[in-house]
Amino acid sequence: MQFPVDKNKTIIHLPSWRPGRYELGDFAKNIKNFKVFNDQNKAVNFQKINKDSWEISSNETKYIKIEYQYYANELNAGASYFDEKQLYVNPVNCFLYAEGKELFPISLELNIPENYTIASSLVQENNFLLAENFDELADSPFICSENLEKQTYIVADTNFHIWFNNQLNIPWERVINDFRNFTVKQIEDFGEFPVSEYHFLIQSLPYLAYHGVEHLKSTVITLGPSYDLFENRYEELLGVCSHELYHVWNVKSIRPKELLPYNFKKENYSELGYIYEGITTYLGDLYLLKSGVFSLETYLRELSKQFQKHFDNPGRFAYSVAQSSYDTWLDGYVPGVPGRKVSIYTEGCLLAFVMDAKIRKATNNKRGIEEVMKRLYYNFAQNNKGYTEKDFIDQLENKCGYSFQDFFNDYVHGTTPYETILLEALDFIGLELIQTPSNSYSEANLGMKIVNQSNHLLISAIYPGSPAEMAGLSLGDELIAVNKIKLNNDLDACLNYFDASSKTLSFFRNGKLLQLTLPEVNRFFYLNHKINKKVKLTPNQEKAIFAWSENNSKIS
Repeated sequence: MQFPVDKNKTIIHLPSWRPGRYELGDFAKNIKNFKVFNDQNKAVNFQKINKDSWEISSNETKYIKIEYQYYANELNAGASYFDEKQLYVNPVNCFLYAEGKELFPISLELNIPENYTIASSLVQENNFLLAENFDELADSPFICSENLEKQTYIVADTNFHIWFNNQLNIPWERVINDFRNFTVKQIEDFGEFPVSEYHFLIQSLPYLAYHGVEHLKSTVITLGPSYDLFENRYEELLGVCSHELYHVWNVKSIRPKELLPYNFKKENYSELGYIYEGITTYLGDLYLLKSGVFSLETYLRELSKQFQKHFDNPGRFAYSVAQSSYDTWLDGYVPGVPGRKVSIYTEGCLLAFVMDAKIRKATNNKRGIEEVMKRLYYNFAQNNKGYTEKDFIDQLENKCGYSFQDFFNDYVHGTTPYETILLEALDFIGLELIQTPSNSYSEANLGMKIVNQSNHLLISAIYPGSPAEMAGLSLGDELIAVNKIKLNNDLDACLNYFDASSKTLSFFRNGKLLQLTLPEVNRFFYLNHKINKKVKLTPNQEKAIFAWSENNSKIS
């Protein structure tokens, strides 16, 4: 990398995080053999001043040249990867920038085989990629490979390019039709698309995978296994692509004040993750229903998964979604301490559903939460302004005509249970929530989830107030016997056998063999949650579900 210099010293940084994942990435740990040279190709002194910044002596030179290696062996939607078949780069991982020169134009030369194709939203000139500034470079992943296939469709004078890497037998007609349909519906609601072209960069993997990352002019999707991509994984492909496309407006354009502009040097704290991730989760799937890509049955299956995650997570009793958003920088993408926090994706999705229903009820089904996002786009994104929570609430109140302050105090910043507002929203639209005990005896009756790791039965979750918790069981305990009967991957069968009896579990914990007797509790804990359309709808519910889905052929 070559940079113009400042007098005496130049400060160089590597980003410490990447947009789309609000936690520190510490990419500098992948750098080795860092060397600096002047315009005479002589070594230059430098000093590392923090984990991902360097101070470089720049006297008597017109520019500095930096050489280093970056270890790229992680193949997901936000990382970088290199092997004998492809060069895949998320520039935010591995490219440096000079302090004070972030707005300088950038030229990137690629030394790749002649038979490789380049998939990228950046301007291409032969083997050069051109970026207006570092922010554009950091936000523009690229794939170089001989196994790329591309098709293009046009909506509202915008070219949308779909790239698949390492995927055979692509049913292009079906894919283009479905992608075009959800794209049309999203653009119709906003009235325009923020950029002149867009790229879906889809890394098809031979193993089970699911990940997507948003960018202003593109998205990277990693999904697998490849042989199942257009069968059992096709709904997931559509879901993640619709989600990431909606992000072009929501967070890449409509951005919280705290994230405009991005500060790559440190955490960018925000309590608004329930908007930029939660609303995107809700509307990303809903647009598949609105556009006719998903049937109502398919859509409700996806919404039911969000309900399931919500009710399975006891963290909803302890930490608000706003607090959990702030703490993505602490532990937002791992399970963390049991029952400590919630997901901005799940809780935000359910709150978006409730707010959508409230707006529709207040406007006699003429408006929904899409209108709130449209107003934020034109009032803030178009004026290069970041919005605050108050701005968002103002738009809600403007559409509904009443105060949302108590709602935000209770459900966004508080831990008031969602049951009441969820059931009200479902009923308004003509839907119902069916709750049944989990099919697993250990989950429903004892309140513990089990994972089988190489024939070891390990406790992975415990519900508050359940027999498992009251007895003193812990995450990671390895169950080996019930009432001295050895388990052979048949825990539920064994528990059912002793249903009317006292149950003593034998288990290993930290290498010690222990026993505990479970107390009797006459209630169910983990439940299955399924959303259905009501069998008989009132006239108002008929109107509501029709307007909400906007596709009556799919709700008959």
